[in-house]
Amino acid sequence: MAKPRRNVKFAHRSQMGMSSSNEFGGRRGSMSSAASDDMGAQMSPSRLVPEQNNVDVKEEPRLSEYEKKKQTFITRTIWTLAMIGIFFGSMAAGHLYIVAIVTVVQVMTFKEIIAIANVPSREKKLQFTKSLNWYFLAATMYFLYGESVIYYFKHILLVDAFLLPLATHHRFISFILYIIGFVFFVGSLKKGQYKFQFTQFAWSHMALFLVVVQAHFILNNIFEGMIWFFMPASLVITNDIFAYICGITFGRTQLIKISPKKTVEGFVGAWGCTVLFGMFMTNILMRYKYFICPVKDLGANVWTGLECTPNPVFLKHTYNIPFFLQPVLGRTVDIEPMQFHILAMATFASLVAPFGGFFASGLKRTFKIKDFGDLVPGHGGMTDRMDCQFIMGFFAYLYYQSFIAVHSATVGSVLEMAVNSLTPQEQVEVLERLGRYLVGQGIIQEKVVECMNGVLSSPPA
Repeated sequence: MAKPRRNVKFAHRSQMGMSSSNEFGGRRGSMSSAASDDMGAQMSPSRLVPEQNNVDVKEEPRLSEYEKKKQTFITRTIWTLAMIGIFFGSMAAGHLYIVAIVTVVQVMTFKEIIAIANVPSREKKLQFTKSLNWYFLAATMYFLYGESVIYYFKHILLVDAFLLPLATHHRFISFILYIIGFVFFVGSLKKGQYKFQFTQFAWSHMALFLVVVQAHFILNNIFEGMIWFFMPASLVITNDIFAYICGITFGRTQLIKISPKKTVEGFVGAWGCTVLFGMFMTNILMRYKYFICPVKDLGANVWTGLECTPNPVFLKHTYNIPFFLQPVLGRTVDIEPMQFHILAMATFASLVAPFGGFFASGLKRTFKIKDFGDLVPGHGGMTDRMDCQFIMGFFAYLYYQSFIAVHSATVGSVLEMAVNSLTPQEQVEVLERLGRYLVGQGIIQEKVVECMNGVLSSPPA
């Protein structure tokens, strides 16, 4: 067998190398470059047609960084204005529309969080994982929404023959619904996938606690009065805006490593701006009963209004001024206690609620994602917008119940006690004695009581 000869030059390869050298600015040709040119000639469509038929295709100019930022800013601004319009429009339309918005928000947020962990379940082809997540969401919402509706609307539910059993046995029904899902989960465990399935189970329950449970308290804030929903939400939004403005204006010191763009100067500056906004806006809203009255009719709106006896925090109180401030402010000052409460809420919205956003940032870094979704153009997913709102709404509810709420007997609480604690005979006795009391007070006529007693004493048909 003949051995290959080395250092032998072939004419045609030398010519191709020279042509390649001329074409690319005088570089020396080589066998590899010639071969690559030859392959390029075979593969390139432009080499397969006559040269005179070649048409120059003009590429669209790439956008500069400035243009990209400009487009992003315009998109964010448009959608921000749209969301603000929907928010204020729903608030004017009535409490029921705000409840619907909160419901949609919590469902979309739950979906985005669960979607992070749902990718492996598709790869492993495990059945019912996604269905169970949605089942537990439905069971949890049934329990929490039912608790709120029963608490705030006892006077309606406890006098309806169909709704009464659902109201009196609500917690047991909710427990049975959860147990059904729990048993189904255990029955769906697959050998070799135990660790993954229990991880999914824990992940879904974490999402239920962080999203659905906290959103439940936001619903309670709505029922207590529109101001207890609007002010916490607006404080978080205001703090976010001024943290950005103060940060880009005079921010120098990094606040936290997990969110590198946050600065100490922006953090503190936003605190002061949020406090001022809260005191200003509260002074306006507490003048309108539509905002300060608890809701008893879900059909109410800004045009029909609401009527109630205002909570004492919305009425002016006289406070003594410390002696060292008396030369400036006088001996006393008249101010609504709500102004002091909003100071505490604004402080929480500025110093604590942002850590809900930092928690979300850490979660995104863990799964190496930029946003939780793309539901809102220019803003990312719903979770990216609501990461601070849930914890703020939870705090507002607990603060209201601890320091502001006036606990007194209501028609609903009296009915609940009568229905759950008294026998039918005792309930009739209460009705008769209440009738005699109303006659004695001159509220109703005695004929009404006599007619009622006659109907009650007659045997049922």
